[in-house]
Amino acid sequence: MSDQHFTTGDGCRIAYRIDGPDDRPVLALSNSIATNLHMWDCSMPALTLWFRVLRYDTRGHGGSDAPAGAYAMDRLGRDVVELLDHLAIDRAHFLGLSLGGFIGQWLGIFAPERIDRLILSNTASYLASELPFDDQIRAALAAPDMNAIADGFMRNWFPAAMLAAPNELIDEFRNMVLTTPPRGLAGCFAALRDVDLRRAISLIAAPTLVIGGESDTVTRASHSQAIAATVANAKLVVLRGVHILNVEQADRFNSEVLSFLRAAP
Repeated sequence: MSDQHFTTGDGCRIAYRIDGPDDRPVLALSNSIATNLHMWDCSMPALTLWFRVLRYDTRGHGGSDAPAGAYAMDRLGRDVVELLDHLAIDRAHFLGLSLGGFIGQWLGIFAPERIDRLILSNTASYLASELPFDDQIRAALAAPDMNAIADGFMRNWFPAAMLAAPNELIDEFRNMVLTTPPRGLAGCFAALRDVDLRRAISLIAAPTLVIGGESDTVTRASHSQAIAATVANAKLVVLRGVHILNVEQADRFNSEVLSFLRAAP
């Protein structure tokens, strides 16, 4: 299926696509900052065996509009709710990685009636005290191009060994960063700067799997441990790897996701 679009209540066009059998439960996927829905391409053969997979481009990214100004996590979460409404999907499983994991936490807190099972990968509940988001916003908006920013993301996302040799997957992710609109990147940096979900995630009632990376330097394994300790009955899995674990540890990642989603209630 090719990408389609719908328009949110505040007039932002959001790109999305659906793959997999119509008669399967829906699994919605949400992306890392500075990527698009193709960050999940490696996972699609495994996931579409069992699920109708809904992917979308976060506002400011990919084929979605990039409004000027700061975005809010509340708005990013409501984009998902409105997408589900547009598609007449009452409930879905939800898997979010990095920024997508923040959106997943928001949904688990504020739209619990829409979420069946929740997977939060390589994410945190609060980062503003650790990352210089205002500096990153200024850098994104002032940069002559995205090359230096892309270099930084690659170092944070993948192990040095994957970066040392020519690698088509790395090239694809680098190109995702290079084609991200600067004001879209800045808008989502602002959403991350302004959100603190550390206490509110205790309200999440959905069955939850938290996946962390042993060598993740941005959303560290300790962030995953803190989420799993706060969300009731959450399961924690820490994999060897850095940040984009669905690529670096694709087989193990897909196995953990599918075993969690397909387990008996």
